[in-house]
Amino acid sequence: QVQLVESGGGLVQTGGTLRLSCTASGIITSINVMSWYRQAPGKERELVADIFRDGRTKYVDSVKGRFTISINNAKNTVYLQMNSLEPEDTAVYYCMLVATPYSYWGQGTQVTVSS
Repeated sequence: QVQLVESGGGLVQTGGTLRLSCTASGIITSINVMSWYRQAPGKERELVADIFRDGRTKYVDSVKGRFTISINNAKNTVYLQMNSLEPEDTAVYYCMLVATPYSYWGQGTQVTVSS
């Protein structure tokens, strides 16, 4: 059974920084992509960033230039460095792992940005 555990959320002021971590444990044969999603109150969950097995990254437009996704393959850990945080970034952030044909989700970590 694969488990994902996120950490690093919290309360920061506008312009602040946070780094989220997500560590995968269990039997993982081959990770195709690891992603960060977020869900704000009353809104649908949205994809924030992906990092693929070949190292490519993708970001939603609203976080480009502010957020950076990275991975430590040896530790099965993906990170999301979040700089210049804005109140609109307030949400529960979820980690997702795809090891085709399976996908796994973490429990989420709250990020709150005060104005």
